[in-house]
Order: sequence, then C-alpha cells, then structure tokens
Amino acid sequence: MAAARTGHLVVCDDDGLCTGLVTRARLTVVRDSSGSTDRIRLRDIVDVIAPFASPLTTRTEAERAMRRRRLGALPVVDEQGNALGVLALSR
Repeated sequence: MAAARTGHLVVCDDDGLCTGLVTRARLTVVRDSSGSTDRIRLRDIVDVIAPFASPLTTRTEAERAMRRRRLGALPVVDEQGNALGVLALSR
C-alpha cells in the first residue's frame, strides 16, 4: 500500500466479490497490537462494509453517503459485487 501510495485496500472473498475496505491506518493498528499474528485475515479487520456505491451512483450521492457514514473512501462494485474501484474524499 505504501509503494502504491494508497490508503485503502479493497477486500474480496474467495469468489472475487467485494466484502469491504481496509485502511492503511487500520492495518498499522492491527500490526502493532500485542495480539497480532501472521494468521489474521483481512476479512476480519475490514473498516468499511456494504452498502457500496454502484457505477450509477452520482458523485453527490456517494459524497453524502461517505459523509453520513464518516468514511474516507467507498468501494464501487458492479451488479454482481465485483470491485471496480474506490471513491475517496479529497482532503
């Protein structure tokens, strides 16, 4: 994530369907915790879970949803639940 200069990582299940979003900050907290092991799965520490935005969601709708849910980013998924990208609020 650091090399890609991104603060968010889309988490998908075994079928490739988007299940959530994890932030670099969350990964750092988990990594630095006393209970951290190499067996922790991303699906167990996701920060953002559904509902996600669709490609038809307007910018205004997405921004309103992110502000209401206090999210810095929101995954965009297609009709089948496949991740297409991530919308992020500018700083």
